[in-house]
Amino acid sequence: MPSPFATWLRGQPSLTGSPPPFDVTALPAHPVELFQAWIEQAVAAGVPEPLAATLATVDAAGVPDARTLILKDVDSLGWAVAGPRSSAKGAQLAVNPAAALNFWWQPIMRAVRLRGPVREASREESDADLAARSPAARAGIESGEWVLWRIMPVRVEFWQGAEDRRHTRVVYELRDGDWHHKPLPAAG
Repeated sequence: MPSPFATWLRGQPSLTGSPPPFDVTALPAHPVELFQAWIEQAVAAGVPEPLAATLATVDAAGVPDARTLILKDVDSLGWAVAGPRSSAKGAQLAVNPAAALNFWWQPIMRAVRLRGPVREASREESDADLAARSPAARAGIESGEWVLWRIMPVRVEFWQGAEDRRHTRVVYELRDGDWHHKPLPAAG
């Protein structure tokens, strides 16, 4: 028998929003192209904080950790995020240079999640990212302390919700240097 709280949770609305059209028969070859189109649609739809994402890392003991941060860039080099080298994420990425990144755009019922190895960008790129921050955001950060990391995904999943719970999922996987993609069967 479910607890009263579980019953209350079940009674709360979920998967509200209006998803845009998504033609899975016309997918680009590279996930970056689809991601850029989706984030542009999220911005155009007025989704609050479309650049915010949850970054998951693993500490030296293998315990997962997650935090919300802002996407800095996405291109063929990977999905870029940044922060202080001395932060928990910096320490975790130094020990285990792999991560997962998740975007949730509720008003348009879309999510993107990806995972893969992480590479530290060059000192020049990290310095340029720090210089692009406001003076207040740069205060107290020593030279070389700010790091731009690139998640180089081996798997990217695009998920679009549906009110009938028959969600649309497309997975891109990197195999032998090439991206392969396929829609996954809708699950009810």
